[in-house]
Amino acid sequence: KAVGDRSAGLERRLGMATRAYERDRYREALVELRVLVRLAPEVGAVRELYGLTLYRLGRWREAVRELRAFHDLTGSFDQHPVIADCERALNHDKAVLVVWDALRQAGVDREVLVEGRLVVAGMLADRGDLDGAIALLGPGGKSLRHPDTCHLRQWYALGDIYERAGDLPRARELFERVASFSTELFDVEDRLGALR
Repeated sequence: KAVGDRSAGLERRLGMATRAYERDRYREALVELRVLVRLAPEVGAVRELYGLTLYRLGRWREAVRELRAFHDLTGSFDQHPVIADCERALNHDKAVLVVWDALRQAGVDREVLVEGRLVVAGMLADRGDLDGAIALLGPGGKSLRHPDTCHLRQWYALGDIYERAGDLPRARELFERVASFSTELFDVEDRLGALR
């Protein structure tokens, strides 16, 4: 019974932390998660949510530690794009590329791969390699009749990089393409307004 009580208590705390996280109340989630990590460090879901919460709070080093622990416990590469983004925030370019290589070789879902690609392209653009970023995202950003969120995110990122590179017509074309499918997803209307 004691084990069942402990398990129920952990589940209740994890539920509270998850609800707080989903409502963008990260500090509240953190309070529960600190306790959970102490009580159940071997539970992948706890380490994952703790890492994501730390990421949302901009605590990059701690987030990397927790998300790597999540990977070690579960073998999942799902949070590798977040690890890469933390490394990017810490200006650890080589670490970003190491994570990207692991992600590419892991045979992950397309959504996870696209997220990783967006992080690496952002890092390349930040360091001034706009051509490299464009090449990584696919210079054409081919048009589709029924794009999913991954396509929209990639087109938006590509539009941003073309704008940085000074190719405003290409940036406008990509932002217009995103806007034709979704105006809620990003600040695409504002971006288009600034390019007019």
